Amino acid sequence: MRVGLGYDIHPLTENRPLILGGIDVPHHKGLAGHSDADALTHAICDALLGAIGEGDIGSRFPSSDASFKNISSIVLLQEVVTVVKSKGYRLINLDAVIIAQAPRLGPHLAKMRAHLARVLEADEDRVNLKAKSGEGVDAIGREEAIATHAVCLLETAEPQPRP
Repeated sequence: MRVGLGYDIHPLTENRPLILGGIDVPHHKGLAGHSDADALTHAICDALLGAIGEGDIGSRFPSSDASFKNISSIVLLQEVVTVVKSKGYRLINLDAVIIAQAPRLGPHLAKMRAHLARVLEADEDRVNLKAKSGEGVDAIGREEAIATHAVCLLETAEPQPRP
Protein backbone atom coordinates (compact mmCIF):
# COMPACT_ATOMS: atom_id res chain seq x y z
CA MET A 1 0.00 0.00 0.00
CA ARG A 2 1.10 3.56 -0.70
CA VAL A 3 -0.15 6.91 0.62
CA GLY A 4 0.16 10.17 -1.29
CA LEU A 5 -0.51 13.77 -0.26
CA GLY A 6 -1.22 16.67 -2.59
CA TYR A 7 -1.70 20.41 -2.18
CA ASP A 8 -2.30 23.29 -4.56
CA ILE A 9 -3.29 26.94 -4.46
CA HIS A 10 -4.05 29.38 -7.26
CA PRO A 11 -5.01 33.04 -7.22
CA LEU A 12 -8.44 34.07 -8.45
CA THR A 13 -8.47 36.37 -11.47
CA GLU A 14 -10.91 38.07 -13.82
CA ASN A 15 -11.75 36.78 -17.30
CA ARG A 16 -11.12 33.08 -16.69
CA PRO A 17 -13.56 30.24 -16.06
CA LEU A 18 -13.45 28.59 -12.64
CA ILE A 19 -12.62 24.93 -13.20
CA LEU A 20 -12.51 22.57 -10.20
CA GLY A 21 -12.48 18.79 -10.50
CA GLY A 22 -12.86 19.19 -14.24
CA ILE A 23 -16.19 20.99 -13.80
CA ASP A 24 -16.95 24.56 -14.85
CA VAL A 25 -18.22 26.24 -11.67
CA PRO A 26 -20.24 29.42 -12.23
CA HIS A 27 -18.37 32.35 -10.67
CA HIS A 28 -17.27 35.83 -11.71
CA LYS A 29 -13.59 34.86 -11.34
CA GLY A 30 -11.48 31.87 -12.29
CA LEU A 31 -8.10 30.54 -11.24
CA ALA A 32 -4.91 31.91 -12.76
CA GLY A 33 -2.32 29.46 -13.99
CA HIS A 34 -0.45 28.00 -16.95
CA SER A 35 -2.99 25.21 -17.54
CA ASP A 36 -6.69 25.61 -16.77
CA ALA A 37 -5.47 26.06 -13.15
CA ASP A 38 -7.80 23.38 -11.73
CA ALA A 39 -6.33 23.38 -8.22
CA LEU A 40 -8.37 20.34 -7.11
CA THR A 41 -7.19 18.17 -9.99
CA HIS A 42 -3.62 19.39 -9.47
CA ALA A 43 -3.67 18.33 -5.82
CA ILE A 44 -5.06 14.92 -6.81
CA CYS A 45 -2.29 14.52 -9.41
CA ASP A 46 0.30 15.38 -6.75
CA ALA A 47 -1.20 12.88 -4.29
CA LEU A 48 -1.13 10.07 -6.88
CA LEU A 49 2.37 10.92 -8.10
CA GLY A 50 3.63 11.15 -4.53
CA ALA A 51 2.18 7.76 -3.65
CA ILE A 52 4.19 6.09 -6.43
CA GLY A 53 7.34 8.15 -5.85
CA GLU A 54 7.10 10.03 -9.16
CA GLY A 55 7.60 13.62 -8.05
CA ASP A 56 4.87 16.19 -8.60
CA ILE A 57 2.74 17.80 -11.28
CA GLY A 58 5.21 20.65 -11.81
CA SER A 59 8.10 18.31 -12.64
CA ARG A 60 5.97 16.11 -14.92
CA PHE A 61 4.08 18.94 -16.66
CA PRO A 62 6.28 22.06 -16.28
CA SER A 63 4.80 25.52 -16.86
CA SER A 64 7.87 26.24 -19.00
CA ASP A 65 6.49 23.79 -21.60
CA ALA A 66 4.19 25.67 -23.99
CA SER A 67 2.35 22.44 -24.88
CA PHE A 68 0.66 22.56 -21.46
CA LYS A 69 -0.60 26.15 -21.87
CA ASN A 70 -4.35 26.20 -21.08
CA ILE A 71 -4.51 22.39 -21.13
CA SER A 72 -7.35 20.72 -19.26
CA SER A 73 -6.04 19.38 -15.97
CA ILE A 74 -8.28 16.37 -16.50
CA VAL A 75 -6.01 15.43 -19.44
CA LEU A 76 -3.05 15.64 -17.05
CA LEU A 77 -4.89 13.51 -14.49
CA GLN A 78 -5.65 10.90 -17.16
CA GLU A 79 -1.92 10.66 -17.90
CA VAL A 80 -1.13 10.36 -14.18
CA VAL A 81 -3.70 7.56 -13.84
CA THR A 82 -1.98 5.76 -16.73
CA VAL A 83 1.38 6.08 -14.94
CA VAL A 84 -0.13 4.80 -11.67
CA LYS A 85 -1.55 1.76 -13.48
CA SER A 86 1.73 1.15 -15.33
CA LYS A 87 3.49 1.01 -11.96
CA GLY A 88 1.06 -1.73 -10.89
CA TYR A 89 -1.15 0.26 -8.50
CA ARG A 90 -4.85 1.02 -8.20
CA LEU A 91 -6.76 3.52 -6.10
CA ILE A 92 -8.27 2.37 -2.83
CA ASN A 93 -9.60 5.81 -1.97
CA LEU A 94 -9.13 9.53 -2.40
CA ASP A 95 -10.15 12.26 0.03
CA ALA A 96 -9.87 15.92 -0.90
CA VAL A 97 -10.86 19.30 0.46
CA ILE A 98 -11.34 22.57 -1.43
CA ILE A 99 -10.85 25.72 0.62
CA ALA A 100 -12.68 28.70 -0.90
CA GLN A 101 -14.51 31.66 0.55
CA ALA A 102 -16.57 31.93 -2.64
CA PRO A 103 -18.33 30.54 -4.52
CA ARG A 104 -20.24 28.07 -2.39
CA LEU A 105 -19.12 24.71 -3.73
CA GLY A 106 -21.52 22.32 -1.98
CA PRO A 107 -23.98 22.20 -4.88
CA HIS A 108 -21.17 21.20 -7.29
CA LEU A 109 -19.42 18.48 -5.27
CA ALA A 110 -21.53 15.55 -6.51
CA LYS A 111 -20.86 16.42 -10.15
CA MET A 112 -17.12 16.86 -9.44
CA ARG A 113 -17.03 13.56 -7.56
CA ALA A 114 -18.74 11.63 -10.37
CA HIS A 115 -16.46 13.17 -13.00
CA LEU A 116 -13.27 12.52 -11.03
CA ALA A 117 -14.32 8.94 -10.20
CA ARG A 118 -14.71 8.21 -13.93
CA VAL A 119 -11.27 9.64 -14.71
CA LEU A 120 -9.72 7.80 -11.76
CA GLU A 121 -11.43 4.58 -12.90
CA ALA A 122 -12.87 4.19 -9.40
CA ASP A 123 -16.29 3.72 -7.87
CA GLU A 124 -17.74 7.00 -6.60
CA ASP A 125 -17.72 5.72 -3.03
CA ARG A 126 -13.90 5.67 -3.22
CA VAL A 127 -13.75 9.41 -3.99
CA ASN A 128 -14.69 11.92 -1.30
CA LEU A 129 -14.77 15.69 -1.69
CA LYS A 130 -15.34 18.39 0.90
CA ALA A 131 -15.60 22.15 0.68
CA LYS A 132 -14.57 24.53 3.45
CA SER A 133 -14.64 28.31 3.61
CA GLY A 134 -11.69 30.50 4.40
CA GLU A 135 -13.57 31.95 7.38
CA GLY A 136 -12.44 35.39 6.22
CA VAL A 137 -8.77 34.57 6.94
CA ASP A 138 -5.80 35.30 4.62
CA ALA A 139 -5.90 35.32 0.80
CA ILE A 140 -8.54 32.60 0.69
CA GLY A 141 -10.81 34.42 3.13
CA ARG A 142 -10.39 37.65 1.14
CA GLU A 143 -11.50 35.75 -2.01
CA GLU A 144 -8.07 36.16 -3.61
CA ALA A 145 -7.27 32.44 -3.93
CA ILE A 146 -8.55 28.87 -3.70
CA ALA A 147 -6.51 26.07 -2.10
CA THR A 148 -6.92 22.31 -2.13
CA HIS A 149 -5.58 19.29 -0.29
CA ALA A 150 -5.83 15.66 -1.39
CA VAL A 151 -4.74 12.35 0.08
CA CYS A 152 -4.92 8.98 -1.62
CA LEU A 153 -4.30 5.36 -0.73
CA LEU A 154 -3.09 2.99 -3.43
CA GLU A 155 -2.57 -0.75 -3.41
CA THR A 156 -0.80 -3.06 -5.79
CA ALA A 157 -3.17 -4.16 -8.53
CA GLU A 158 -2.07 -7.75 -8.07
CA PRO A 159 -1.93 -8.77 -4.41
CA GLN A 160 1.66 -9.60 -3.49
CA PRO A 161 2.37 -12.61 -1.27
CA ARG A 162 3.65 -11.73 2.20
CA PRO A 163 7.02 -13.25 3.15
